[in-house]
Amino acid sequence: MKLSDKALLTQLSISQWTARKYDKRATEQVASANSAVNQSGRYNKSLLPMNDFLANVHQKSTLIRKRYYANTLPWGIDGTQILPSANYLAFMTDFRKEKYEWQMVVNQFLQEYESLKYDAQRLLGNLYNDSDYPSKDEITAKFGMDVTIMPVPSGDFRVDIADDELARITADVESRVQDAAQSAMDEAWKRLHERVQHMAEKLADPAAVFRDTLVENTREICAVMSRLNFTDDPNLEAMRLEVEQSLTKHHPDALRNDPDLRRDKAAEAKAIMDKMGVFMGGTQ
Repeated sequence: MKLSDKALLTQLSISQWTARKYDKRATEQVASANSAVNQSGRYNKSLLPMNDFLANVHQKSTLIRKRYYANTLPWGIDGTQILPSANYLAFMTDFRKEKYEWQMVVNQFLQEYESLKYDAQRLLGNLYNDSDYPSKDEITAKFGMDVTIMPVPSGDFRVDIADDELARITADVESRVQDAAQSAMDEAWKRLHERVQHMAEKLADPAAVFRDTLVENTREICAVMSRLNFTDDPNLEAMRLEVEQSLTKHHPDALRNDPDLRRDKAAEAKAIMDKMGVFMGGTQ
């Protein structure tokens, strides 16, 4: 398998303003009021307290990061994920939609920025300092989002290197690529296993309360796993299908209201976990 034909590398970058700032004067006042040294703590104030506009941006950013990591696998380099080619179209379609929605909530915040600064003067009292606040142009530049797509490294080095050194570098790159690919697939197995384990534990306890997401999240991971399996591992696909067919076909209410069905599905989930353990080895 030529990995560069099956997957891409990707990096997600999100920049946003936190609206928090260290206040040296307030830190000294708190320390003095408590007869403590200044180094005993730090007072970080919220520059725009009690507003939903910036909170909405942060919440949307968190959601986008969560979906990004759910649709990719770790590559072994900090900040870089592997995106199977089979998942590229679905991922990019979803990302573009989410980015558009994120930009909308950013724009809403920017429109309210001056008004929020005015509110902050009242809410912060003596803690308010106008110099803490960026200008409208500066604050706009603090927000940005993008995803970078790159090819998986190959052994094609178009530089003037001695043959023996080139062979060593190529072998080293290929070894690192294969190790990273194996780690990524171990993560795919782990995600599916943890989802099945969660269902098994919840269903095995008759007194345990669960939400509809118990089934919905399992259905979702089965759907994305078919695209994350970039090595076409037949065992992973077989387990994915078994999970999908056994554990996602019943409505959550049926599992709640039918003790026999709930017990049967708990046993099936446990049996699937045992099967997965044979293939996972030390990745559990």
